[in-house]
Amino acid sequence: MAAQIVLVLLFFPVVSSHMKVVDLTWTHGPSTIYWPGSVGFNFTNVAEVETIHYRYESNWFSTPEHGGTHLDSPSHFFEGGWKADEIPAERLIGPGVILDVTSQAKADPDYRVTQADFEAYESKHGRIPHGAIVIMNSGWGARYSDKKRFFNTEYPDNSSTFHFPGYHEDAITWLVVNRNVSMVGVDTPSNDYGQSTVFPSHVILAKNNIPGLENVARLNQVPAKGATVIVGSIKLFSGSGGPARILATWDTHGKPDCTSGCMNILETASTSLFAVLVVVSVI
Repeated sequence: MAAQIVLVLLFFPVVSSHMKVVDLTWTHGPSTIYWPGSVGFNFTNVAEVETIHYRYESNWFSTPEHGGTHLDSPSHFFEGGWKADEIPAERLIGPGVILDVTSQAKADPDYRVTQADFEAYESKHGRIPHGAIVIMNSGWGARYSDKKRFFNTEYPDNSSTFHFPGYHEDAITWLVVNRNVSMVGVDTPSNDYGQSTVFPSHVILAKNNIPGLENVARLNQVPAKGATVIVGSIKLFSGSGGPARILATWDTHGKPDCTSGCMNILETASTSLFAVLVVVSVI
């Protein structure tokens, strides 16, 4: 029988040492902040077994969909909008646009992001890219550990007393009409500012099937442009939202630029490929 030589070319990703990853997620647990009226977080150990061969642990937990760092499905504010399990996977990753309004929020806790804020961002950083995940950074994350400070009230169970920044509905309308974005988020409890009673920004986003992100953490550690944001939201059957693990990643070597979309994850993570040539002799 003649011998045959089979060449097998194996590719392995090599992640650049210059890759930076920031976790934009608050830990979900007993200290998680929820909107008034929500039930609290529950965590119960249901099994913990030690044997000579292994250790086994299993827990049961429950949580409202909308608390801590989480995603709002479009169905949260619009009947017919995507449920949590219907959001296309490509919407869960995109070039990050971190809109810094910390100075405005410091001067006015009821500040609402305007169209002019988006235009100022673009004049400095270029056009908001296709598929962007736009997140307002108001500096509010520094308050998260204190429920009264986070809602900015002495009465955190009374939503009529809340004072925190969000988006103006005119700005959201401009963004939806003029830019093709995947998600819109904030570092505050709501995409609408604290004194809102009819939540117009939520409604506009939902009607256009644009998911929202709320209580996003550590935005001061992420560049205004150049990062890719990844939203690991729970794929909850028929859910109106749910907890999300949100990450931002970029290459600190050189000049990050996501204006082209940053959807090639190998390019985004600054990975390279090396090949191993395996020679197999088959008789």
